[in-house]
Amino acid sequence: MMAFRRRIYHSPSELWQDLRFIAARRGVVRQAVRGEPISPAFCERLMMAVTAVNGCRYCSYLHSRLALRAGVSQDELQALLRGTVPTSVPAEETVAILYAQYWADCNARPDPEATYHLVATYGQDKADAIRVLLRMIRAGNLAGNSWDYLLYRLSFGRLGQ
Repeated sequence: MMAFRRRIYHSPSELWQDLRFIAARRGVVRQAVRGEPISPAFCERLMMAVTAVNGCRYCSYLHSRLALRAGVSQDELQALLRGTVPTSVPAEETVAILYAQYWADCNARPDPEATYHLVATYGQDKADAIRVLLRMIRAGNLAGNSWDYLLYRLSFGRLGQ
């Protein structure tokens, strides 16, 4: 049987921690859903950057469709899924996308200096919105991957890949 290599939740407390973080910032979540202070296209670029690192096939499918609807080009989408920052991305979004990739790669435990740079670049309100969006997609990614892992284990490696 092949090894399952995607990041998953290893305990309910990990999921609970992500959900508490999101719930404590309900106001920021509402603003982000309305496109404030982050545009829908920017939001989807962030979602795709994290999803590419975490490898959730469900989120990749859904957010690819949403990104295309929000105006993200096919080339940008493919580059983000490869883990690169497309050259066509607006310059003001580059720092956040690089932060999102780094944030996901270090399992939501970024170096304080990186978070400081995010806040210095975007201001506290926009940085908070970015961090909530990253936590939301992480929760979706790891939940989807955990579901795939369950399928993988129950089917002795035939499903969940």
